[in-house]
Amino acid sequence: MGMALPLVANAPIGVFDSGVGGLSVLREIRRQLPAERLIYAADSGHAPYGDKSPAYVQRRAEHILRQFQRVGCKAVVVACNTVTGLSILALREQYPGWPIVAIEPAVKPAATLTRSGVIGVLATRNTVDSPGLARLIATHAAGVRVLPQACPGWVERVEHGELDGAQTEADVANRVRPLLAAGADVLVLGCTHYPFLRPVIQRVAGPDVTVLDPAPAVARELARRLAQTSSAAQDLAAGDVTFWTSGDPSHVGHVISLLWGQSVRPQPLPGGCA
Repeated sequence: MGMALPLVANAPIGVFDSGVGGLSVLREIRRQLPAERLIYAADSGHAPYGDKSPAYVQRRAEHILRQFQRVGCKAVVVACNTVTGLSILALREQYPGWPIVAIEPAVKPAATLTRSGVIGVLATRNTVDSPGLARLIATHAAGVRVLPQACPGWVERVEHGELDGAQTEADVANRVRPLLAAGADVLVLGCTHYPFLRPVIQRVAGPDVTVLDPAPAVARELARRLAQTSSAAQDLAAGDVTFWTSGDPSHVGHVISLLWGQSVRPQPLPGGCA
């Protein structure tokens, strides 16, 4: 830890989340950077992070980064808003020579898009309470009313593949409608699991409400960082994608296959679940 890592163009990029939600970021990276080799780590055996202590989340992130370092990843994408909000500064201090791109709630673009002056941020409890979100609001949302809304149970719904249906819609409506009643005309998806609920969220919110997913911006920033370090993949062929999980590979594989759109057989997360 702490040493600069060599950036090799054909080395993989590590992407991780507490579970399967970060696939919303992985698919965007795949779309924008199809030649890159990718490793996706779903820490489903420890999901959700949104109700864990900051120290616990930090330990899990450090464990996964060690595995990425061990296999020679040239860059890391933190596809988890909770980790970004609680731990990103510490992770970057530990690995100063490693490009670590992190997702964060799209507060800045939301503040420029709102017409009503009210935006809602849908997130886990840990992200709602995190210093990272507080910094974003203070820096980018002056003069805008920001309504952070914790959405307990949403991560678990996605982890179980419950993306639609009456119960899911009722759960979404319970969290979204108070924001609409308060005047929000932009909703920020502050958890990487939530884009998989986006059709339901948009249906509940209605066509006049903008729903923002920050995944495309993360992929663009990753491309910028790779270009900056001259470490973008040189092959024209599509890069391979490897999946790891700390959860039950059979169950997690089923859900990843559903969300990824093709059959996937994840490998156990290296290093065990320590």
